[in-house]
Amino acid sequence: MINYSHWFIRARLKTRQLLLLVALAEEGNIHRAAEVLSMTQPAASKLLKDIEDVLGVQLFDRLPRGMRPTPYGEVMIRHARVALSSLNQAHDEVQALKGGHFGQVSLGTITTPALTLLPRAISRVKQSHPTLRISVQVETSDVLMERLAQGKLEILTARLFAQHDKTALRFEALAEEPAVAVVRPGHPLLSAGKLTLRDLGGWGWIVPPEGSVLRHRFDLMFSEAAMDAPINLIETTALMFMTKMIGDSDMIGLLAGDVGHYYARHKLVALLPIALPCRMDAFGLITRTDRPLSPAGQVMLAAIKTAAAQTYGVPLDAPQAPAA
Repeated sequence: MINYSHWFIRARLKTRQLLLLVALAEEGNIHRAAEVLSMTQPAASKLLKDIEDVLGVQLFDRLPRGMRPTPYGEVMIRHARVALSSLNQAHDEVQALKGGHFGQVSLGTITTPALTLLPRAISRVKQSHPTLRISVQVETSDVLMERLAQGKLEILTARLFAQHDKTALRFEALAEEPAVAVVRPGHPLLSAGKLTLRDLGGWGWIVPPEGSVLRHRFDLMFSEAAMDAPINLIETTALMFMTKMIGDSDMIGLLAGDVGHYYARHKLVALLPIALPCRMDAFGLITRTDRPLSPAGQVMLAAIKTAAAQTYGVPLDAPQAPAA
């Protein structure tokens, strides 16, 4: 049963107050925030004071050159972003329905399931719901988790790490994956016979930047073999640049297994015949438990789970997808 006596109802919380909280967080100055929202500074100051009075806390520290959110302000800003994002999604869904579309869903994914899982799932959905609008963002897990928290994404296929806030999250593991070493077709190492890690240490490598999980596993791999990690490195997350650089040089690229196999099938790289002692953590399906999925999201999630069973052999409880 809906509670009609929420504090924000009694306080007559305004959408403009939510917008102001976000604008203040982004601008760091009430004058600029007021300009962005096309209101006067006194009006903005009154809106902020009203919400602070209702909550009984100070949301921003007033500094000589701007404003900084207090811990209370950080909480309100985070929830204001989610609320505004939800309202935008509601508008987009209504407009999609008015235009004859089934709805829309926003997906976030890391690279491997973007190649191996989502194309199969999306093709399945498009067969039964051709007007469903699907957006896909390919980013690192950290970026995707932030966008999920802000309500900008509805379903993730990504990794969940210790530093992530797991409150109100559901994680369903899909697959682990090894890392592979790739080179250009015709590379001298391809005809060198049985390779060991020591055979690769003196070559130049193209690797993810420091701070990434795969880069950490790369450095750890050499450390555990009592070897110094290679120092002739190019750091990048740009796969297009990496494959081009590998094709134009004798450098070795470090890739997640499925990604390396994908590029090898298309003859852009060749896999070195060595099993690297380097594995990535399992990635999986990540959704929020405190926000119901849209009808389009339910359809998409059911399709992803069906595709996961076919791709990875992982049986997941598929939700009942709503009728179109």
